[in-house]
Amino acid sequence: MSGSGADTVAELVRRQWGDHRIGLRDEHHTLSHHEVAAGAAARAALLVDLMPPLPGREPHLGILLDNTPEYPLWLSAAALAGAAVAGINPTRRGAELARDIRHTDCRILVTQRAHLPLLDGLPLPGLRILVTDTDAYRELLAPYGDARPGDATLGPVRPDSRFLLSFTSGSTGAPKAALCSQGRLAAAGASLVAHFGVRREDVHYVCMPMFHGNAVIADWAPALSAGAGVALRARFSASGFLPDVRRFGATYFTYVGRAVQYLLATPPGPDDRAHPLRLGFGTEAGAVDAARFRERFGVPLVEGYGSSEGGAAIQRTPDTPTGAIGRAAPGDDLAVLDAETGKECAPARFSPTGRLLNADEAVGELVNRGRNPFEGYWRNPEAEAVRLRGGWYWTGDLFYRDEAGFLYFAGRTDDRLRVDSENLAAAMIENILARWDRAAGVAVYAIPDPVAGDQVMAALALREAADFDPADFAAFLAAQPDLGTKMPPRFVRVMRELPLTATNKIHRVGLRRASFLCEDPVWWRPTPDAPYEPLTPEATAALQAEYARHGRTPTQEARG
Repeated sequence: MSGSGADTVAELVRRQWGDHRIGLRDEHHTLSHHEVAAGAAARAALLVDLMPPLPGREPHLGILLDNTPEYPLWLSAAALAGAAVAGINPTRRGAELARDIRHTDCRILVTQRAHLPLLDGLPLPGLRILVTDTDAYRELLAPYGDARPGDATLGPVRPDSRFLLSFTSGSTGAPKAALCSQGRLAAAGASLVAHFGVRREDVHYVCMPMFHGNAVIADWAPALSAGAGVALRARFSASGFLPDVRRFGATYFTYVGRAVQYLLATPPGPDDRAHPLRLGFGTEAGAVDAARFRERFGVPLVEGYGSSEGGAAIQRTPDTPTGAIGRAAPGDDLAVLDAETGKECAPARFSPTGRLLNADEAVGELVNRGRNPFEGYWRNPEAEAVRLRGGWYWTGDLFYRDEAGFLYFAGRTDDRLRVDSENLAAAMIENILARWDRAAGVAVYAIPDPVAGDQVMAALALREAADFDPADFAAFLAAQPDLGTKMPPRFVRVMRELPLTATNKIHRVGLRRASFLCEDPVWWRPTPDAPYEPLTPEATAALQAEYARHGRTPTQEARG
């Protein structure tokens, strides 16, 4: 049983009945907790009528919505009815979008008029589409206005009832739909409530997209567990962040990827600390940006780690060192292993200034060798086998561990670089480059070396009114005590802003595919010790000829 005393999400939704405090808001709507429960009950009753149990048909519905109140209402409705929700990514197109809907066996798709053009001409036989911002939808829902939570279900609702099918954002291949039961989500929400002391008076600001696990598991679920309010932003906006926080009285938010960098890039104001926020929780902000955020806005950012699949989680404690995520919770067996040998990596050794001295032998894949709540992927046994090699859960994320057992994030296994036979982690280089005072955003990634292995390339989004000064950048690199000799980028792409995925993570696949063959200005070092200079068309042609002589291209995804 979870710490909230609720075994299922359905029970948490039912608890809102009779609670007339403000429960859900956006810029256009305000609903009490009771109205949320009533709205969920109405939609659950409609769902049961539209999706009766049928042999061979799954009780799955897709949600293709921005962060409107309909999203949490339909999540709540699915919980009450015993159905499962597939969050559909609105940045997917054509055959890929159709594949996501069909792969998760959706019988109903809930969407809005703005997204209808995405569905034009797609082969989606038998799919019932509900368009929330239409008169037809309101008329369809009207007869169910007197429904109460628990009136209509598709069958018994238990802790192991399937609830979420959350697509993971892999760098290659079709996205996998990770499974999450009602019990696991209820337990995750209760755990965060206990860890962060979430109160009924809190308001959770959901500005990350709800089709992604971060917003649902780390933001909506703890609010539901604690009886706290929820405030929605249809789509993340850096300029709208503080006005929203003040308008809604938000006290907690989650972030993913580079959203923090975009917030820091907004013009500073004298009232930057005039807000009720007390905490941000997320991943990959980086120590430098987290410190800048706290200094400017007065809000601590707590870096967490928990895979979308639920296979491993790291617990942060008060004595966690700067830069570390935390360590394994009591009873968990997390290890950093060499993926090729399966042996445990050496403990990290640091210089007096904090530089990692033995990255090549200390960085490996985080593996859970003990119990884990991974519930599998929807109809993808091959992917499950990769995750559960040897009976252990392999996260696909790079870490290193110090002598005291604290774990430090070093990036995705897909983001590992091998330069001159030395293994490097992109995230570690990014954290260093982020210190440059002209940089608003940084992405580091591998491009193929003309002969073997990789070369380091960086994309930089500069602060407002800043220019790329090659001499200043080179001097900055030379002054960083923890920048190893293989880490400085050979190529630097200067961009107005970094490309992001729909979940506000850097679109690394696109950056790698473009390599230095892009329209943005690119600076490079012809040799490791040379000054940075513009990459001219003549130099580009010479580089391409060098790649061709060795049977390689600068845009291939090769490693080795």
